[in-house]
Amino acid sequence: MNDKYIITVIAVMAIVTILLRFLPFIIFNHGEQLPRWISYLGKVLPPAIMSMLLVYCLRNINLLEGNHGFPELICIGVAMLMHNWKRNTLLSIGVST
Repeated sequence: MNDKYIITVIAVMAIVTILLRFLPFIIFNHGEQLPRWISYLGKVLPPAIMSMLLVYCLRNINLLEGNHGFPELICIGVAMLMHNWKRNTLLSIGVST
């Protein structure tokens, strides 16, 4: 690949990323209340995404071979306890990792 192609791809990705980051502020920055469906998605999507990531991370675990699965289950338990105790996502992820 040539350098011009790589620079063009990086520039397009940067522009799209910037637009996606600023678009909600442009659309919803009129001093009015958010639509109900946006508020609903804000409440529902984070737990749904975390659940999907949990299933993805644990999809290949076989509890019947060696000690596989038990460290993962211990870390899940620690993350749940930490999150219920402190309500800090970064702390619970960091401690369980």
